[in-house]
Amino acid sequence: MALFSKLRKFFRARPLLKNMMGYGIMYVGAEFSQQTLLKKVWKDDPDPNYDVASLGRYTFFGVLWYPVAYNYWYRWLDSRFVGKSLAVITKKSLLDQFLMEPPLLASFYVGMSILEGKDNVTAECKKKFGPTFLTGCVYWLPAMALNFWLMPNSMRVLFLGVCTFIWVNFICWYKRK
Repeated sequence: MALFSKLRKFFRARPLLKNMMGYGIMYVGAEFSQQTLLKKVWKDDPDPNYDVASLGRYTFFGVLWYPVAYNYWYRWLDSRFVGKSLAVITKKSLLDQFLMEPPLLASFYVGMSILEGKDNVTAECKKKFGPTFLTGCVYWLPAMALNFWLMPNSMRVLFLGVCTFIWVNFICWYKRK
């Protein structure tokens, strides 16, 4: 119990690190679960070895990119729109979906293409951005409304990490299509 107490105190004093670690575990965990299903369970991939390079790319986004952006974004959003009224939750959810999500989604597709060494780094984004964003609206608007309604400010990114685990499983599957 003492170790848990020390860890809690450590991460309470370092919320960005807490968000990076927690969100990163969920994000990379989604890619790991996809590879496990494809390679070990369904055996759709003839190579049974994990794609470590792919896990590395997801680690970049899941540990260094998204949780840092979300940490500062939610800090700003929560300071500008205070409370849990329906009007505040609606504003936050719409701003999150229509202001923050488009550049982060584009950065995923373009960034992955860059990290994969593709020649045309915008091709996949052009093809998949629209369908992914529209599907994301159906998923993320209710998820974010729950986040803003139920979660304390300090837990927003971690709750997002849990929702992202589900979402990334979808986006990893869609990226492979």
